[in-house]
Amino acid sequence: MSEKDVYNEVPQIPVDSKRDHCNKTVEIYEDVSSPPVTADNFGRPLTCTYRFRAFRGSPKDWILRIRFKKFKVGTLINGTTCHKGYMQIVDGNSKTDVSNRKEPGLFCGEIEQPQTFISETNFVKIVFHADNFTDQTYFSFDSRAEQQFEVYLRYGQHPELYPNRRGEVVAGSYCERVFRDCRLQTCYVQSAAYPGVYPRNLHCRYHLNTRLPYIKLYIENEEFNIDGQRCENIMTCPMRPITSGSENCPYDYIRIYDGKDESASVIGTFCGMGKFPYSIIGTSQDLFVEFVSSPAGPLLNTGFHFNVGNWPGHVEAPGSRVGTCDWLLTAESLKKSGDTEGIFLSVAHWYPPHTSCTYLMQGFPGQVVRLYFPSFRINRIESPIVPWNGDCGESLTLYDAPRPDDARIIKTFCDTFSRPMEKHDFVSTGNAMFVRFESKTGSYSGSSLYYWAHYDFFNNTRFGEPVQGTACDEVIASWKQRAGRLRSPLNTLVYKQAPPGEDVHCLYRFVTDKRIFARVILTILSVNFKEHPYTAVSCQNCYEDRADKLIIWEPHPGGRVVNTSSGFSTTPLPLHLAVQRSLGSCLCAKHANTVSRARPYRVVSSGESLNLQLIVDNAHAAASYFKNPSPLFEARYEFVHGPLCGPAVLAAALDGEIVYPHLEALGYTEPPKRIQCIWDLEIEEKRDIWLHFDSIKFASRHCDDGNIQIYLPGRIEPYLSICGENVSLARELPILSAGELGFESLDDPLVIEKEKTRSIRIVFIGSASPARATFKIAWTGLYHLPKNSDGTLMTSRLTDGGSKSNSGQGCDFICPGDEALCIPARLICNGVVNCPNVTTTERKFWSAEDKRARESYSEDSLRRLGYLDAIGGIPFGQLHDEAPELCAGARSAIGGDWLAPALGAGLAIALAICALGAAWRLCCRKRSPDEESLDY
Repeated sequence: MSEKDVYNEVPQIPVDSKRDHCNKTVEIYEDVSSPPVTADNFGRPLTCTYRFRAFRGSPKDWILRIRFKKFKVGTLINGTTCHKGYMQIVDGNSKTDVSNRKEPGLFCGEIEQPQTFISETNFVKIVFHADNFTDQTYFSFDSRAEQQFEVYLRYGQHPELYPNRRGEVVAGSYCERVFRDCRLQTCYVQSAAYPGVYPRNLHCRYHLNTRLPYIKLYIENEEFNIDGQRCENIMTCPMRPITSGSENCPYDYIRIYDGKDESASVIGTFCGMGKFPYSIIGTSQDLFVEFVSSPAGPLLNTGFHFNVGNWPGHVEAPGSRVGTCDWLLTAESLKKSGDTEGIFLSVAHWYPPHTSCTYLMQGFPGQVVRLYFPSFRINRIESPIVPWNGDCGESLTLYDAPRPDDARIIKTFCDTFSRPMEKHDFVSTGNAMFVRFESKTGSYSGSSLYYWAHYDFFNNTRFGEPVQGTACDEVIASWKQRAGRLRSPLNTLVYKQAPPGEDVHCLYRFVTDKRIFARVILTILSVNFKEHPYTAVSCQNCYEDRADKLIIWEPHPGGRVVNTSSGFSTTPLPLHLAVQRSLGSCLCAKHANTVSRARPYRVVSSGESLNLQLIVDNAHAAASYFKNPSPLFEARYEFVHGPLCGPAVLAAALDGEIVYPHLEALGYTEPPKRIQCIWDLEIEEKRDIWLHFDSIKFASRHCDDGNIQIYLPGRIEPYLSICGENVSLARELPILSAGELGFESLDDPLVIEKEKTRSIRIVFIGSASPARATFKIAWTGLYHLPKNSDGTLMTSRLTDGGSKSNSGQGCDFICPGDEALCIPARLICNGVVNCPNVTTTERKFWSAEDKRARESYSEDSLRRLGYLDAIGGIPFGQLHDEAPELCAGARSAIGGDWLAPALGAGLAIALAICALGAAWRLCCRKRSPDEESLDY
């Protein structure tokens, strides 16, 4: 129900029209009009004063509603001066709490429809004055009394619950009020006498406060009627729309300050008539509003009504603010707050044109920054301070840098042509990201780019060199670090950033150079894959099944480097090809209990490179591992087998030797303090191997100075370990039978066998100084004379003509002992004892036929080779391959041609002396303290 309807419902009490029309006390509900024009008053000055009768009972609870039905008094000039007449309304007196009696201001001009004044007190005095009273000066009004709370538009619903809804009046003032702890619908900021015509010559001050920022004046779509000129008649004075700026509001206006008083920044100055188009949001808990009306003005303007609350989306970022809206958000501040993610919001308060708000997210060294927007909307600029017709009136730019750098822009969002991106991760490459919001227009109520921004920091420390263009691939090179540890990526963002439908792949490439190291040792210390949270995934076939896994393989089998047209290939083979061509190992969730620090899984490369690849099923990578602090795997690596060790892989051959140190390396490498050599001696099928030390020397009995370990194929524990304290074991080494050198990898169930290769592994760990340990290990491949299934000699193959067929098998010379071992002719009298004298504890009995066949075969073989005449009747079973009697004839046969070999031998001796001298200088020179402390 409107105020007019309420007024019309009040019963009108008839009054005596003959009563005096001037200078009187007005009864409530009495109609009052200007005096009639008579000969006595025409053209003369006239002043009329009207007072309203006092109320009985509780007068403070009552107010007066005075309706001006007709009004034409004086003329308004420039909105500030009344010419030839005016009206004054005095609200209150010395006895009331508020009053404007000191400077009541002047009304003048003409109204074309009724206007109402609603007093703030129960005492009102009205004064009319005309310099020249004629029939062109007139007025008519009536009045009624109401209880205060019946004025609904002024006090709102349930006014008894909010006695200070209109604020607390500052003593001695008419319209200065203080509002504390405002919430929506608890604070009404209104012009004096609202919702009626406000008095003239006002200077009202309103102190507004809320408990939380950002304080907000809810005035959007509220009626706003503040002007200083008569603008009802659009023909004579067009109605001015709501405008801002002091230059546009010379008469009546409100001015809003962003703070507690006039010293704060001015948000804006407003005037005009219509619906206010926007609300205003301050930057803190306080606003100060100043309302000014001109000393003289029309009986027309009804003022304003504001509701006060706070913007509900305020979030305090865990950082430090520099200025109004520049923030430094550090990983240290976030850590102190106890949160894992920080939050900052779009600018929700007012800001002037050409505002720039910045956010610097600064992580610790080695970290990267992630920024994403759970909520993002892009609206048109709804409450600009200055208009902008071009593109990008407001923008948000993300920089992959600690400062604005146009060359490192990640993304720019614009109010006119950009799409918002929700829940998309923007990740920096370094430990800082810079965000800048810019506005050409300014705003009274926040940004047109509305967003919640979440940021966090991730440890992006790598164990090797990152591979460009990949999320987590690394190259670990021996020339950077000799040994170290690694684990699954510390940056768990990799588990949620894989392209749709693709698994997470992290490839670790271990590479070295033979001039530095020739092999890689990789030790897996733990495997901690999680079960698939949605569907059970088996790992029966580790390589083929779609399960989280670790795969270890060599890109170039056997240590061979692939030649290309441009030189050597540095790109590893694809995983599926590499596993098909070489030995690979695969570990998945079922190996979590079998691989641990107490029982690590160890892989030694056969060449200078090794690959380790982590593969995680994309179906659950983010759900299971994002922000999971536990590593999926942990490992240790070491580059071994330096140049002093010589060749790492020794191809299968009938004989050969390992010499340590490899003296050729002494000329271009300095020995480290400690060294580890690993030799793989490849062996042929169905052949026994005899290892024997041609020479061995340890400087002390301590195994730290040198320790030689021999491993059989597929075994983890050493078959034999020799050091200074048990060096006597090196004198009599057992023959390794073909059965012991089988293909089965009994201790390594993880191996995917694609190419079957047997090898004996010989490991030396100790001091690298040539003066601390030297040795030479020779080996010989031994054949067996043919035997029947019951173990007896197959005499049918040792009869006449058998030697010819067997000589191709390498049985040219039968070794002494009971095992019937034999070697080929080229190993006889070559300067190395290749025949062991094997007599087993299990006594073997040879039949007479077997002995005759064996002796016949030996005699025939030695005759054919030219050795028979040299043995001088010595029994065949007592001769080994380097017996003086056997080899004397061979030496005398070649004795005449001695000059060239003698010269070659002399040159070799000279080179050896030079090499030993270089080694002595390198090993024995005084080391600096820094070198002594190197953990090589």
